[in-house]
Amino acid sequence: MLATIERIDPASDRIEPLVELVECLRQRRRRNRPQARLAVRTLTQLLKGNPAHAWALRSYLTRLLEKRRHTSLYSDIGILSNDGFFTELKRRIAYRVLPPALDDLYLSDALEQVLYVETDVKWIRAVPNADWLELFDTVANAPEPEGANDRRNVPGRARYTVLMGMLDAIRTLSCRVCALGLEPILVHSYSEIEDFDSPFLMQNIEVNAYLDEYARLVEGASHAGGDAKHLLVMLEQCDTVVAKIRKNARTIGTSIALTYLLVALTQSIDRLRKLLFLVDASGELPPAPTVDLKAVVVDTALVVERPVTPRRAGAIALAQELVEAHNTKYQIGGLFRSNIDLLARNVTENASRTGEHYIAETRTQLREMFGAAAGAGFLVGFMAMLKILASYLRAAPLIEAFLFSMNYSLGFMLIHLLHFTVATKQPAMTASRIAAGLHSKDGRGIDLDTTAALINKVFRTQIVAVLGNLATAIPTAYIIAVGYFHYKGHHLVSPEKAAHLLSDIDPFHTPALAYAAVAGVWLFVAGLISGYYDNKALYTRMGQRVRQLRGLQRLLGPARLKRLGNYIENNLGGLMGNFWFGILLGVTPLIGFLTGLPLDIRHVTFSSANFSTAFVAMDQQMSWTLAAQSLAGVLLIGAVNLIVSFGLALWVALRARKIRFNHSLRLLRALGKRFVTAPVDFFIGPKSAAVLEQEAAALAKKWTL
Repeated sequence: MLATIERIDPASDRIEPLVELVECLRQRRRRNRPQARLAVRTLTQLLKGNPAHAWALRSYLTRLLEKRRHTSLYSDIGILSNDGFFTELKRRIAYRVLPPALDDLYLSDALEQVLYVETDVKWIRAVPNADWLELFDTVANAPEPEGANDRRNVPGRARYTVLMGMLDAIRTLSCRVCALGLEPILVHSYSEIEDFDSPFLMQNIEVNAYLDEYARLVEGASHAGGDAKHLLVMLEQCDTVVAKIRKNARTIGTSIALTYLLVALTQSIDRLRKLLFLVDASGELPPAPTVDLKAVVVDTALVVERPVTPRRAGAIALAQELVEAHNTKYQIGGLFRSNIDLLARNVTENASRTGEHYIAETRTQLREMFGAAAGAGFLVGFMAMLKILASYLRAAPLIEAFLFSMNYSLGFMLIHLLHFTVATKQPAMTASRIAAGLHSKDGRGIDLDTTAALINKVFRTQIVAVLGNLATAIPTAYIIAVGYFHYKGHHLVSPEKAAHLLSDIDPFHTPALAYAAVAGVWLFVAGLISGYYDNKALYTRMGQRVRQLRGLQRLLGPARLKRLGNYIENNLGGLMGNFWFGILLGVTPLIGFLTGLPLDIRHVTFSSANFSTAFVAMDQQMSWTLAAQSLAGVLLIGAVNLIVSFGLALWVALRARKIRFNHSLRLLRALGKRFVTAPVDFFIGPKSAAVLEQEAAALAKKWTL
């Protein structure tokens, strides 16, 4: 390290000496963070012991800063570009493979050359802020050696260079906020902004006035520059508009482009606040709300001799933020985390609202659910027959996959049109509803009794739906197989095919449960697709667009067209979810065949129908062990379908709402208490809504007491 310091030329502006110096500080092992702390302290002591070297380093850093442009470092690093989500995604992928060319003209490129390891931010944060401040103070306060040729104010030059870069970045960020705030996609989502002066435009006017006053201060004016308090008010109004758009997105939908724009706006406004705080000459501006200055001050106040002012603490926080943003600027995961959260929240919110229709409160509603599930099971019996007949065509694999997919898709869409219910479609919807119930309304605690009641309702509704599907799918397939035999004179399937159908649902000797898990994944994906299209229908005003079709209006008439538009807007998610679910089920075996991978699907309702078909094909002569094994396979396949789809949907819904639930045991105890108190109602629900009202009144009285 000493040799590296001795080689530093105070008159040079080349980046290589700084790269070598940071290499001496960088920890050799990822987990050896005390090494970095020790290296920084060692460098500080070396500079304290040799003021000439400290002055040389000070002069060198000043020249390096003077020769490079600062604006892009403060205005671009850690802030999304204006290119859009997919362009930014392609750029990050390309730069991870082949990094961009660097230019000695920009300070941001110098940061790339110095901190080129993605884990640099870890050892930099591992060094206490007190040690960094002590090192910076040692360099900044180094006395000028005798006989030095450079008589200019080196510290003043460095501060002036950094200040000018920050002021330019403030102007750049303000223009960017103004441009983003006037984007048509944002105005479309918050049309009220056209009724008054846009805060995004007004903040730019305020920034220009503030910077003009600041320029007069730099030129030697006696007053202390412009007042930025009104500018902060404009920025708060910008934040308010962004918050309203995010809130409105839950009811009118959102898009990736809008989410990306909101993230870029929020990042730009936050950076603008931080820079304004650092350049403020009045000392009256509050720090940005996203900066925890208290932690920095507590970390350093007892160690550093020089007082740790809020501005110095804010500078440390911004420096660490820039380093972290630089190290992660080409990461793909960070881009998804910052942009997909709102879209995922809206998708799961729409699924949650749909899930409310799959939750029965009373026994009457449970009977209605059983009837809807029975209707779906009846149709699935015919869908299973059509699939078997399609397999007899011996078509090419791609054609066969298409026929299977259309059989699934059109059948599930018909079930949706007739308001029937497939039991396995429920978990992906009800999981989002449960996640919404796990969200604390007051930010402090979750009402476990209410959540337990909700889970109990979901559980018994799901059981009734499965029983309704099986109660009609099995006899329908049986009647079809018997009728086919009497009409054609031979069975719908041969004995060999019947044995194959029974082997497909064998849970002990075949990978049937693994294939059921694949179907569970597709059920979860179908739920996401439903939520996505529900969100899309709201955001794009699908119903209004349909009602504007003049040709269709002449054909159907205004009243029917209006009903059609409303139906599409309210049911587009369900229709598209069922359509793509059928495609996924039909294509999966083809992918397994083409790739040689063990890919296939097992669905509980189709498995039960296949069991009936095989039973008839065996002349209704089946050993009780084979029958028990097959029925167990059907039930286990159903359980895997439900558990996988419900688990994935609940996980995504919790992540979308940023919920971490740590009260599982207490929730289980609450469920157990409900079972012990009323075991009959636990499975079949209360008799009427009046019972629910009595329970709610008793619960309210309990809390009042």
